[in-house]
Amino acid sequence: MMGGKLGTIIARAGHEVVFSYARSEQKLKRLARDAKGKARHGTPREAAQEADALLLAVHWSRIDDVLNQAGDLSRKVVVTCSLPMNDDNSELVVAHKLSGAEELAKKIPKARVVSAFNTVPSEALFAVYEARRKARRPSLVYCGDDRRGKEVAVELIRDAGFHPLDAGPLRIARYTEPFALLVGQLAYEGEGGPELAYRFERFGK
Repeated sequence: MMGGKLGTIIARAGHEVVFSYARSEQKLKRLARDAKGKARHGTPREAAQEADALLLAVHWSRIDDVLNQAGDLSRKVVVTCSLPMNDDNSELVVAHKLSGAEELAKKIPKARVVSAFNTVPSEALFAVYEARRKARRPSLVYCGDDRRGKEVAVELIRDAGFHPLDAGPLRIARYTEPFALLVGQLAYEGEGGPELAYRFERFGK
């Protein structure tokens, strides 16, 4: 859901988008058609070849498979919103001393990995995008070690309607990934429904 919705929003914001890696090719075709703009579907390798950036939004159990299909990702910007969850999505399988984003960076050491978009429920994305012209946007934290990768992430975050908030190097994903579970708890178990976003504000001088 995250990949489909973010891809749709990014396409509607004017970017070329290739939807890829789904159990059903028909689903990919439908996503590309409904996104309108410059959107199409393709294989992971086709999606990765010409891309300036790749959004990785797959279950943790499928990471190795999609990376194998994508091929060489050297120097590519890879924005990951995949949380390192176990098979029943009940807990993180990588946490405390390491993060899923850091584990991913080890798998593709020549790529520019940035962690973003995993701290907000997919149900909030369209509402945030539709309200993007409002002065006070919700925050979205991101982190990474590569300057160029973070620049690309900032552009996508702004295009999606959020205010980007740089949380620092990629190791900070050790904190943002558990924070994503807190947001999920509030969204799916709290009152008011899952269309939940957050905003950090500074007070004082």
